Amino acid sequence: MLGAFANAFRTPDLRKKLLFVLLIITVFRLGSQVPTPGVNVANVQACISQLEEGGLYSLINLFSGGALLQLTIFALGIMPYITASIILQLLVVVIPRLEALKKEGQAGQAKITQYTRYLTLGLAVLQATGIVALARNGALLQGCTRDLLHDNSTSTFLVMVVTMTAGTAVIMWLGELITDRGIGNGMSILIFTQVVATFPASLWSVQTSKGWVVFGIVMVIGLILVAGVIFIEQAQRRIPVQYARRMVGRKMFGGNSTYIPLKVNQAGIIPVIFASSLLYLPAMAVQFNPESSNPVLDFIGTYLVGGDHPLYMITYFALIIFFTYFYVSITFNPVEVADNMKKYGGFIPGIRAGKPTEDYLSYVLSRITFPGALYLGLISLVPLVAFAMIGANQNFPFGGTSILIMVGVALDTVKQIESQLQQRNYEGFLK
Repeated sequence: MLGAFANAFRTPDLRKKLLFVLLIITVFRLGSQVPTPGVNVANVQACISQLEEGGLYSLINLFSGGALLQLTIFALGIMPYITASIILQLLVVVIPRLEALKKEGQAGQAKITQYTRYLTLGLAVLQATGIVALARNGALLQGCTRDLLHDNSTSTFLVMVVTMTAGTAVIMWLGELITDRGIGNGMSILIFTQVVATFPASLWSVQTSKGWVVFGIVMVIGLILVAGVIFIEQAQRRIPVQYARRMVGRKMFGGNSTYIPLKVNQAGIIPVIFASSLLYLPAMAVQFNPESSNPVLDFIGTYLVGGDHPLYMITYFALIIFFTYFYVSITFNPVEVADNMKKYGGFIPGIRAGKPTEDYLSYVLSRITFPGALYLGLISLVPLVAFAMIGANQNFPFGGTSILIMVGVALDTVKQIESQLQQRNYEGFLK
C-alpha cells in the first residue's frame, strides 16, 4: 500500500492531479471556517458549545462539515447540489423532453448539468433564506437566547443570503475543477471532505462523555461496520451476456462475452437522504409551531422528532426500504436494457431475447434489491440505536449516512487512482 502511494507521487501527471485535489480541499475547508458578514461569531460559538448535537438540521450540518450552524460562507455545503441532482434524476423519468436530452449523449447531458446548476442556485436561495430567518429569530440553535447576528436589518439579511448562495456556486465550481483536472468525482470528494471533517470530533466526544471502555467498544463496532460496508458495496450480481456474430460488409463483429453488473446496493445513499428529508418535514412543522395544542403536532413532537423512539426508527426503516425500491425502479429500466441487448444481438444464455429477458432482469433486480434495502436500513439505524442505548449524539461517527459516504467515496477514488497506476505498469493499491 505504501509502495503504491509512493508510485502515485513519483508519476508527474498523477502527482499534479493529487496535489491539485489537496489544494482544492484546503480552499474548501478554509471557506467553511470564514463567517458570513453580519454574524456575531462570539455568540454563535458560545451557543454551539452548549448545544446538544443532532436535531432538525443534523443531515445538512453533516454535509456542510459543521459549517451550517456556524453560519459560514459555505454554510449550505453541497446539500443544494445533491437535492437538485436527485430532483433532475426523477424528472428525467417524468418529463419526455429531459428523457430525450439524456439519450442525446454528451450534449444532452451537458444541458441537464446546466439545468442542475440553475436548480441548485434556486434551492440555495431558499435554504439560505430559511436559515438566516431562523438565525435572526433565534430559532436556529435551540435553547440559545443570544443574538446570532449583529443586527436584524433587511440589508444584513440580504447580504447573508447572497453570500451563502454565492458560496454554493463556488462549491459547485470547485467540484467541477476536481472532476476535470483532478482524480475522482469532484462533488463526491467534497462531500467526503465535509463528513470526514466532523468525524474526529464526533469520535472523541464519545470518549469524553462515556469513557475509554465505551470508546473501545465503539471502535470495535466501527471496524466491523466498515468491513461490512466494504463487503456490501463491492458485492454485485454479474448477469452474463453473449453477443452473436454478425457480418458488416467484409468484417465480422460480435461473438464476445460480457456481463451486466447489478450491485447489491444499486441505489447508493439516495434512499437514506430521501427518508431523512421526509422525516424532517413534520419535525419542522413542530419547530415553527412550538406552542400549538394541535393533537397531530403533539403526536409528531412525541414520536417523530427525537429519533430515539421505536416508532421513529420503524418509520425511518420502512421509508428507506420504500425509497430503495423506488429509486432502483427509476434508475434501472429492464425494458430499455432488454431492447438495447436485442438491438445489438445480445442475449443472456438460456433466456430468450425480448420479453423473457425483461422479465428475468426484473426478477433478479427485485431479488437483489431486497438485501440492499435491508443493509441501508440497518446501517442507518446504527446512530439512532446508539443514541437510545448509550446516549451518544445523533451524529454518531460510525453509522448512517456518514459511514456510507466515507467508505463509498474512498473506494471509488482508490479504484480511479489504481486504474491510473495500472496504465503505467504499477501494481496498484488492491493486490
